[in-house]
Amino acid sequence: MKALRVDNKGIGVRDITKPERGQEAIIRVLLSGICNTDLEIARGYAGFTGTLGHEFVGVVEEAPDDTLLGQRVVGEINAGCGQCALCRAGDSRHCGSRTVLGIVGRDGAHAEYLRLPMINLVPVPEKIPDEHAVFVEPLAAACAITERTSIQGSTSVAIIGDGKLGLLCGQALALTGASVLLIGKHPDKLRIAERRGIETATVKQALNRRKEFDVVVEASGSAGGFEMALDLLRPRGTLVLKSTFHGPSQIETARLVVDEITVTGSRCGRFTPALDLLRRGAIDVDSLISEEYPLAEGVIAMKRAAKKGVLKVLLRP
Repeated sequence: MKALRVDNKGIGVRDITKPERGQEAIIRVLLSGICNTDLEIARGYAGFTGTLGHEFVGVVEEAPDDTLLGQRVVGEINAGCGQCALCRAGDSRHCGSRTVLGIVGRDGAHAEYLRLPMINLVPVPEKIPDEHAVFVEPLAAACAITERTSIQGSTSVAIIGDGKLGLLCGQALALTGASVLLIGKHPDKLRIAERRGIETATVKQALNRRKEFDVVVEASGSAGGFEMALDLLRPRGTLVLKSTFHGPSQIETARLVVDEITVTGSRCGRFTPALDLLRRGAIDVDSLISEEYPLAEGVIAMKRAAKKGVLKVLLRP
């Protein structure tokens, strides 16, 4: 089968052996999405080698049992050991022995086929088209912010970054009733949020609103977002870090101490709430799709996804 891989030769579409089922399911990939984490891994983040990609929708073709055979599914990306206390409690996201689809120790979704445990697979309602289902993983990550910090109707929230993740965070958090401001540099992207009734601002405009926000979500994908977040937060506010990127970042810890800022990381979320939002049409993902490429042109697609102004690039095997 063909797969988009990163290895000691760089990035390329390689012919590799189709994964064997073993005790897991084999999924034929219908569509996968390139995200910023894929781009950062290609630059060296996480030290990963193998098949890239963790956003996908596919069909179960082989499995240890027939409960999901032939069904369209998405898959939670963290595959736990199944034995530790976290896994037994039904949450493998921080299992110490976990593999992570296309990120840690497990080949990913930019391929014709992938392999995941049955417990990771979630059926996709018929009403949700493939082009929407492929957004389940990043939308779940956006929804996961509310697992890490309390956001209510009285909460003022600023989101730094008008890329794919920032736009999904803005839409998801606006549904809580909170006052949400999305901050970015691209008028066309900001208009996507404005069409959903979300207030927007340029970076320059936002700097006039220092110490105004209870919660700031850093989703810019750059080290500079951290400093801006501290400018916007009220004393005893909460900074939620969503960005992952390759390279060091400087943190001015004195500001955290003086303003008593809470810093929390937020990574993967539950898929069922995200699927429900897509089923109800509560999230605009159509506006986030920039282009689609065949898997065979995966290298071109990665280069295109890295261009400024481009949102979601999809790959179809």
